[in-house]
Parts: sequence; C-alpha cells; structure tokens
Amino acid sequence: MPDSKTEELEIRLLADDEPDPVVVLHENGTSPFFLTCDHAGKIIPKSLGRLGVPESELDRHIAWDIGIAAVSEQIAAALDTTVVMQIYSRLVIDCNRDPLVPSSIAEISESTPIPGNMNLDPASRRARQREILEPYHARIAHELERRAEADRETIIVAMHSFTPIFKDEARPWHVGVLYNRDTVLAGIFLDLFRQEPGLVVGDNQPYFVSDLTDYTIPVHGEKRSLPHVEIEIRQDLITEESGQREWAERFIRLLPKAYRMMKSGV
Repeated sequence: MPDSKTEELEIRLLADDEPDPVVVLHENGTSPFFLTCDHAGKIIPKSLGRLGVPESELDRHIAWDIGIAAVSEQIAAALDTTVVMQIYSRLVIDCNRDPLVPSSIAEISESTPIPGNMNLDPASRRARQREILEPYHARIAHELERRAEADRETIIVAMHSFTPIFKDEARPWHVGVLYNRDTVLAGIFLDLFRQEPGLVVGDNQPYFVSDLTDYTIPVHGEKRSLPHVEIEIRQDLITEESGQREWAERFIRLLPKAYRMMKSGV
C-alpha cells in the first residue's frame, strides 16, 4: 500500500464519467491471432484540456493511428479474433513506449509542440502512466495469461497505421512489416504482401521494432516467446470506410494463410 506521503502526491487524471482506456472485442475469440491497437483512439482527458494543441492537429496522425481500429474490428468480427484497443490519444501517453523513455509523453510530435506535455511534474506523468498505460498492458497480459492457462495458441499482431508524409518526406510503402529479434512471422507476411498486386511493401519500414521505440511487441511478444509481428498500414489507404473494408478483407484472407505457412514451416 502507498504511504500517506505518496497518496498526497497522486493526482487523478480521468473523471468517473470518462471512458475506460481499454476496449476488448471478442474476449473469448477462437482464433489463434490476438490483435492489439496501441493508438486506436484520440480522446484527451478533460483534465488536460486540449494539451494546448489546436483541434485540427488532434485529427492528425500525431494524435492516433487513423483507421486502424475500424480495420481491426472488421478482422475480429470475421475471424472471431480477440482485439485489445487503447482509446486515448498517444499525445497523452504513448502506449507503445516504455514509460521511461522521453518519447513516452512527447513534448514535440513531428513538428507540432505539445504545450500540455512540457515541464510535467512527476505526479502528472505518473497519473498518465497509472490510469492509461498500465491498465492497457495489464489487460493484454491478463488475456494472454488466460489463453496460456487454457492451453490456447496465441499469435500477436500489433496493428498500426502511419502517415503518408512525415516532415515533408513522402513515404512510398502501402504497408510495412516490422520486427526485431524474431523474424519468422514477419518473413511470412513480407512474402504474402509482396504477392499482392500493386503493393509497395516496407521491410522494417517506415519504422522498426526495438526496445526503445516499442513496448507491446518486446514485452508481450518477445518476453513471452509468442509468435508476433507488427503491421503498419499507410493511413490514407484506410481513412475512408471503403479502404478500411478493403484492408480488412485482405487480412481476413491472409491471416489464415499465414497461420498455415507458419505451422508448416514454409
């Protein structure tokens, strides 16, 4: 239990009428695949105002992974796949970063200053970690442990989207396959995406997985020795419903194929 001094330092981030940071779909899904969405939403707690950021900026990629929640929801519905999503903005706290690294609570995102994140005191930082990041990752861990206890097979797919232009530099990839120490599932997805007509596929592009730049895959995939891959879809392809449906259908078709290839050792 925290001592009285610690209790005095703790501040409340979320009000009672604000949504829980974690949304779980198909909790008892039968699919071996297990999807995570670290940046599924763009909600900012009322106690933080707008973080000093114009509303127009909060609709951009700096605040969330545009379109990825809708794609993941459609995959989940079609394949009975469990999805764990975090619905507060990454500008509040990035749930795909170790809370000890500076980019966990960004003071500048791309080229946009985030005034509400500057010069935070330890209690404010701790509140964001305690009320958003920790419940999200605790729920992922809980679901993975439940599956392990039931002797359920689990393959983690961390779902993300990326902006087509970053700091005035155009990104040509339609989809990126990201990995670090374990390349097995990533290699399968690289092969499958490259067979799709017209796709430009990023091999650890536009990002890569590392202990400093990621949290979900290193903690829940690598440390548990579970098969895993991180996927990035270019967000202009999934901003509209038609694109979300197209990419969901692609994954609905390719995920079972990837599973068969992984099991056969192809």
